[in-house]
Amino acid sequence: MVRVIKLEEITERLVIRPYTTNDYRNWYNQYSHCYPARNRFDEGKIDLSDYTEAWFDEMVNKHQQLIDKDVAYILGVFRKDDGAHVGVIDLSTLMRNEFQWGRIGYTILNTYWEHGYGKEAVKAVLDMAFTQLGYHRIEAHINMDNTASIKLAESVGMEFECVRRDFIFEFGEWTDHLVYFRNAKQRRTLA
Repeated sequence: MVRVIKLEEITERLVIRPYTTNDYRNWYNQYSHCYPARNRFDEGKIDLSDYTEAWFDEMVNKHQQLIDKDVAYILGVFRKDDGAHVGVIDLSTLMRNEFQWGRIGYTILNTYWEHGYGKEAVKAVLDMAFTQLGYHRIEAHINMDNTASIKLAESVGMEFECVRRDFIFEFGEWTDHLVYFRNAKQRRTLA
């Protein structure tokens, strides 16, 4: 089992940590101010009518259970100066034992694009993955035409490895994904 010392990263402009039940209003307000979707990878403005405080509390509880089981680490990204919720990053354990292998996913709300928050947050969470959570390898699985996600992965030192054919069922079909990766050894040599 992985021993977690602290599950929080503080960068120059951001605080990245698990959600708490106190985050509901902030989370709700930021999602309610999103712009309409700008591309097929952007959720954009969503119908929040089912996303009650009780629903959020249950989500926070489920996230904590995933953390306790080392299945996934779902982390809110908050601006340090005003506490605004700007996005979410998740780490999922693909396999432990001799692999210590995980996957990273990231979303910055479209109202906060083009401020460098994605790069700052992903870089910090990769560091957390290697230093606190004991992963050796982290992959990002990216749609072939998701240029913004590709640029972000490359900007934090992730390397293109391969294309996984018919990798995930989304958008009504099996789709190919690019695989970018970074490992703990690279962290030491690139830091």
